[in-house]
Amino acid sequence: MLRLEDFRHIVPDKTLAEIYARARGLYGKHIIHLNATYQGGGVAEILYSLVLLMNDVGIDAGWRILHGSQEFFEVTKSFHNALQGSKLTLTERKKSVYMRVNENFSKFTHLEHDCVIIHDPQPLSLIRSYRKRQPWIWRCHIDLTDPNKELWDFLKGFLLKYDQIVFSSEKYYKEDLPINQRLMFPAINPFSQKNRDISDKSILEQITKAGIPKDKPLITQVSRLDPWKDPEGVIDVFKLVREKVDCRLLFCYNVASDDPEGLRMYNRVYKKANRLVKSGDILFVVGNNETLVNAIQRFSSVIIQKSTREGFCLAVTEALWKGTPVVASNVGGIPIQVEDGKNGFLLEAGDTHGFADRIIHLLKNPKEGKRIGSIGKKTVRDNFLITRLLSDYLYMLNSLIA
Repeated sequence: MLRLEDFRHIVPDKTLAEIYARARGLYGKHIIHLNATYQGGGVAEILYSLVLLMNDVGIDAGWRILHGSQEFFEVTKSFHNALQGSKLTLTERKKSVYMRVNENFSKFTHLEHDCVIIHDPQPLSLIRSYRKRQPWIWRCHIDLTDPNKELWDFLKGFLLKYDQIVFSSEKYYKEDLPINQRLMFPAINPFSQKNRDISDKSILEQITKAGIPKDKPLITQVSRLDPWKDPEGVIDVFKLVREKVDCRLLFCYNVASDDPEGLRMYNRVYKKANRLVKSGDILFVVGNNETLVNAIQRFSSVIIQKSTREGFCLAVTEALWKGTPVVASNVGGIPIQVEDGKNGFLLEAGDTHGFADRIIHLLKNPKEGKRIGSIGKKTVRDNFLITRLLSDYLYMLNSLIA
């Protein structure tokens, strides 16, 4: 059971005292979080820890999962992609499927809480199915830099009923949305199986069990196999790196129940990997074991994150926390975490040669990688732990319901 007291000696006592103080006005308040999946993504990982801590400080916090069909998740995945800038034909059928699933879910999900917090687009339209008696918050975790205009106009019709919108970057704020918009950075739980300290012996046991050879430096991307993560571009970078340094590439990927594109993308990336690199130096490991992911992030020489769109990217936060040097795209919430040349390296997403050059430099200069990694860990300790996120939520809830 995660408790706030566990964070003593990780964050200052002053931080913990401030959290307890902010919770006083919320004792016994009923808060509900609602999203589309309980596993396989950063939102679920955040909610697991956040809800436990909210309850620990005196709030009656719950978490519910939207029940959707395969067709519904195909539609909402297309919405997700379109909100991040891809093309979409918004048919009446897609609108109907989207609203019908949310309306049906509302019939057996009673939201008589003091505040309702909706995460991401999938359950966004739920608000139209309730007689509003409390503040509703929409927490958007994706990159809204340039959303599809037709879809944004459709969803904005629901958003106008909300009391608060929360984004991961000020770049996502919308001038055409006359609702209060707030900035709140995601965060990690340092005690989770994915982020807790583990011994070198445990790391090697996990790596061996997963069938990952230990004879060469390892470059890893930890993410869904999603077009926005540009896994095919990562292979192009690896080809250039391998011309200078003998190494391996690992895709540590996961699959979420609300992402029907995952298998299709895996097949595409796997075929490209086998076509271009025949020696078995590109590996694929399913990251459904958090201890394994933890070990991989610590064992890797470099973590690459070559995203073309990114809401925030907790995979970068996790790598920084483990002291592993990061080479990542200058998109979304990544530059909030990584300062180029100080605690990692930032490049434009399409700069294949730039990515390769930075990775080659780190592989040839492991001492510099350790130095950069130690600064990265401090960055997370100071800014991106779950205690800071809990404090942000308490401050927001006090302003709305206390």
